[in-house]
Amino acid sequence: MARSFEIVTDSSCNLPEHIIDELGLHILPLTFMVDGEDKVYQSYLKGETTDLAQFYAMMREGKVFKTSLPSIADAEKLVRELIDAGKDVLYLGFSSGLSGTCEAVSLVMRQLSQERPDRALVSVDTLAASGGQGLLVWYAAKMADEGAGIAEVAAWVEENKLHLAHWFTVDDLMFLFRGGRVSRTSAWAGTLLNIKPVMHVDDEGHLIPLEKVRGRKKSLNALVDHMAASANAPVSEQTVFITHGDCIKDAEYVADQVKQRFGVKDVIINYVDPVIGAHSGPGTMALFFLADKR
Repeated sequence: MARSFEIVTDSSCNLPEHIIDELGLHILPLTFMVDGEDKVYQSYLKGETTDLAQFYAMMREGKVFKTSLPSIADAEKLVRELIDAGKDVLYLGFSSGLSGTCEAVSLVMRQLSQERPDRALVSVDTLAASGGQGLLVWYAAKMADEGAGIAEVAAWVEENKLHLAHWFTVDDLMFLFRGGRVSRTSAWAGTLLNIKPVMHVDDEGHLIPLEKVRGRKKSLNALVDHMAASANAPVSEQTVFITHGDCIKDAEYVADQVKQRFGVKDVIINYVDPVIGAHSGPGTMALFFLADKR
């Protein structure tokens, strides 16, 4: 069935290229700069494969990354092209608790809506990030492909976004310190004692540390334990997303645990993009699924 509207999101959704193509999504890339270089890089380029392993290698070497919002001019150009082609537009944005992206793009949508009241332009702050945002976008696109209209899909995302559980851990606390998520003392002490934080994205869209465990393996298992405690039944029928900061073996371990413990068959693994990765660091591991609460 032909889709009645277009879905726009941003590169923080961390969806693999083949899913972006399969679902016909439009992606606004956030941007970053490396170690004070003048060149601005886009975190997503349509049809091009970015060497994210190299990006994380530079982070391990100590290079500092500065991140920024998508180009507002590019956002306006994209949405204007879609409405000029007779399309309505649903924008599903990166959490306002972590970035100004959603607010900026939503402002463009409101301005264009005043120019073109004949078109439905709807923005939703997903209050989600990485694979959490991506999984909401995935569900929205599937609904649209089955014939749901823009209002129905937007309402579903609003009603269900706080049931999209995000569970994260990181391998190097110093990146969280640089991003203001933990204190310098906590970062140094955690590093010395091999303490790993277990975090989630809360109902306001902020990344919040919830507990500490000792050792990488325990932190990976903790992600799956949280899934056991809250995932919506039937868990085996869910599609689960995993994103990682250049630690594919850990991602595969978590995927295997999810499959063995819950009978889940559909697990999609992808990299954490450069913009989110710049703040969480190499070794970031994240697990996303539908739950009774975040």
